[in-house]
Amino acid sequence: MLTYFYAIGRKDITGDDWGDVFSSAIGATHFASPVGIVDVAYRKMAWSTKTVQNTNPHRCNEVRIISGRNSPDYSYGITDPHADVQKTGDAVLGIWNARVDIAKNEYNVLREAVLVRNPEQRLFTYFETEIVQFSLSEYSWRENRRNNFEGFRKTDNVHMFTWQPHGSQFTIIQQIPSSAIRFKLRQVPLIDMDSTLVSIGFDEDWIAFS
Repeated sequence: MLTYFYAIGRKDITGDDWGDVFSSAIGATHFASPVGIVDVAYRKMAWSTKTVQNTNPHRCNEVRIISGRNSPDYSYGITDPHADVQKTGDAVLGIWNARVDIAKNEYNVLREAVLVRNPEQRLFTYFETEIVQFSLSEYSWRENRRNNFEGFRKTDNVHMFTWQPHGSQFTIIQQIPSSAIRFKLRQVPLIDMDSTLVSIGFDEDWIAFS
């Protein structure tokens, strides 16, 4: 299906496209408008499907995954997120953990399927990770120069999360594992529109004007 998208002239694929590709590959259901973090489900297994662009997917070591809009105001009544940065950061993680809880109540396996892509060079890296909850006590939060919040793992000071007060966008920084699958899609010939219409028996009578 990935080849098909390029064959019909698509310059790039969207997140919904990637959900279609992944669900088709494993014979699963793709929820076009997902509730929570589950995009694709097969029996008692579920995946959040994410795709991000990178200049060189074969060499990058980490990617930033947009993981929802976490509003401490709506969920915790925190009207001024800057008043207590740590409290706000804990609330952001608390919202994420609640979403994971809801998904795990329905599915036994919960994973993230990530496709890193460079559309121009047709380079791709694919990997999966387990979707987990985060212990609030293991992370410290501080503001950066852009007034966004950044969460760091206390044990080694590694940057793990970013949260933007404007819009409440929550991002998780994922390390790409050594087991990731790296591949390249060769040049795909474009499907000719006229011959395609002939092959499906297109007739102008299909068009009805009201």
